Amino acid sequence: MSGGSRGSWSGHAGFILAAAGSAVGLGNVWRFPYSTSQNGGGAFVLVYIAAVLAVGVPIMVAEVLLGRSTQRNPVGALRALAPGGGWPLVGMLGVVAGFVILSYYGVVAGWTFDYLFMSLTGTLQSGASMQSVFESLTGSPLRQICWQAVFMLATVAVVARGVEAGIERASKVLMPLLVAFLLVLLGYALTSEKAAEGLSFFLTPRFTDLGWDGVLAALGQAFFSLSLGMGAMITYGSYLDNEYSVLRSGCLIASMDTLIAVLSGLVIFPLVFSFGLDSTVYGPGLVFVVVPEALLRMPASAMLSTLFFALLLFAALTSAISLLEVVVAFLIDEFGWSRSSAAWGAGGLIFALGIPSAMSGDFLGWADRLASEVMLPVGGLLIALFVGWKLPVERALAGYSGAGGSGGFTLWRLCVRFVAPVAVVVILLQKIGLFG
Repeated sequence: MSGGSRGSWSGHAGFILAAAGSAVGLGNVWRFPYSTSQNGGGAFVLVYIAAVLAVGVPIMVAEVLLGRSTQRNPVGALRALAPGGGWPLVGMLGVVAGFVILSYYGVVAGWTFDYLFMSLTGTLQSGASMQSVFESLTGSPLRQICWQAVFMLATVAVVARGVEAGIERASKVLMPLLVAFLLVLLGYALTSEKAAEGLSFFLTPRFTDLGWDGVLAALGQAFFSLSLGMGAMITYGSYLDNEYSVLRSGCLIASMDTLIAVLSGLVIFPLVFSFGLDSTVYGPGLVFVVVPEALLRMPASAMLSTLFFALLLFAALTSAISLLEVVVAFLIDEFGWSRSSAAWGAGGLIFALGIPSAMSGDFLGWADRLASEVMLPVGGLLIALFVGWKLPVERALAGYSGAGGSGGFTLWRLCVRFVAPVAVVVILLQKIGLFG
């Protein structure tokens, strides 16, 4: 294991749960179901799974390989492998992306704390307009800043404890709880009146509704859902032993992330159909307006809403931990900061940078577009190009191989050299409007 003050995972399971937690976030619960409803149901799910295998896993393996080969943060990893060039700037792009994303992500995650508190205290009640409840929250900057502060304190407290004692231990608790909560909600959803209609809408392939836009949406969802292009997998990979297969690790992480997304759809669509709600609502409205309306009409509504928002909170927290860890690892490796100083210093600055997002929904939306439509795809593309074309094949093979040998190396390298870069370029061109 890697030694020193950086820390390391206690074993493979700790790495898998932490990395899967990084990938699993609020987007699994609201973006995936919405995209499925808009793009042919099961047809979108099939294309999404293909995109995860052909694009997501190859880039994830490339990032883990870079971290494990160098035992460094994103900037240090690329500097070690390509000294004297401009490649470390790609790593810096990931560090900056971590700053930007966590600044506004903390605000949105704070909403889950607010709703969880309302569920626990009984102030989130059936009959109230969920749209009005949501607008009351988002219209109060002070309320949002307070919950943002609570969420950031929780995130910093975990990261400051270290890799094994903090991140890994939290992930080993939060990820199983997240799955357990989803399964409990699934049990209730499947007993709702029109569960069969909801499941049919979600799972039946409607290829006539997919179209080119649906294929691009599946590519984008696969890429962004797996925490690629932000340095998280490089950082987490830097704490991983050489004995483990990076391909097997990437497949396990992607499988867990996809499972959570599909389970979310299996929960949401039966509820939406059973209570005649709008399945085409995108983003926060889906999980803070539509789903609560359904849950509050069911028996044991207080318990169900508490479970749902606890689930959202756990998903948000595991992702936030990985974002902060990217910045913390950079400060530890490059400037010799102690972990405690790096965690609290970076966390405080990120909290301050998030205040404008709490003050203005427009600013939050702008920050989200900057990160998701520019920083992440550009970062992922450059990582794929570096590993596929710049990194010598012998070095790539050495970083790829683990206890399980080098099986699948040729296919993986083909994907990371050709398939993944082309797919990401297509996503970028679609984002700037080339395909309408």
